[in-house]
Amino acid sequence: MGISESTRMQPFLLATLSSASASISAVLQPTSSGLPSAPADAPLKLDPVQLVLHASLPVKAVIVILVIFSIACWLVIGAKALHVARARAESKKFVKAFDQAKSFDDLAQGLAEYRGSPFARIFAVGYDEMNRVTKGERVNLSDAQGMHVESATRRAAAQEVTHLESWMSLLGTIGATSPFIGLFGTVYGIMDAFLSIGNQQNANLPVVAPKIAEALIATAIGLVAAIPAVMAYNYFARRVGQIADIMEGFAADVAARARLGGI
Repeated sequence: MGISESTRMQPFLLATLSSASASISAVLQPTSSGLPSAPADAPLKLDPVQLVLHASLPVKAVIVILVIFSIACWLVIGAKALHVARARAESKKFVKAFDQAKSFDDLAQGLAEYRGSPFARIFAVGYDEMNRVTKGERVNLSDAQGMHVESATRRAAAQEVTHLESWMSLLGTIGATSPFIGLFGTVYGIMDAFLSIGNQQNANLPVVAPKIAEALIATAIGLVAAIPAVMAYNYFARRVGQIADIMEGFAADVAARARLGGI
């Protein structure tokens, strides 16, 4: 009896094993591309570039403005870094030559070597004013003449400080406004996302996520533009302030030596 039952079970077992083997082969069989086929309901991945390209027009406008701000910021940073570095290096050399010069006439002959120094330009103004009030004679100046030369050198120092601060206001503007411009893009993108929810009557993540993501990209770009601008503005303001303090004393020194006839 047991032998006959086992004989009847053999075809059933063979059929079950064949079906299981076919199922396993179908699962393990590679697709035409060499990779296992992805399930049909796999989640879609968000691409930041595609989000920007398919963003709404106001968000695109915000991103373009912020990108322009960022490019302008780095151009100003590079130009100001070269400007301030050259001014500091050549001014250091000129101040040393000024202290060692026996007379203004000797120092004036080598001014061409210090074209990038604001101190050299202050000296040139004081030297020209001294020659103008004395008509080229090397005599001690009167009080009125000395005050005139000192006023001219202080004016020149103020102009040099203004020149050193050129374009720094743009850095301050970019640093102050970029986060708010990016925030405007974020607010509009989130508002657009809620409008889509209301129009489609669907609050699923695939509906909301792309619009919120593109909105947050605007904020990120705003911060990318603002942070370097603020840091650079503070750095250059400190450097220019240090040079300005020295220039004020240097202008008075030039006027004092001019009173003595430029010795």
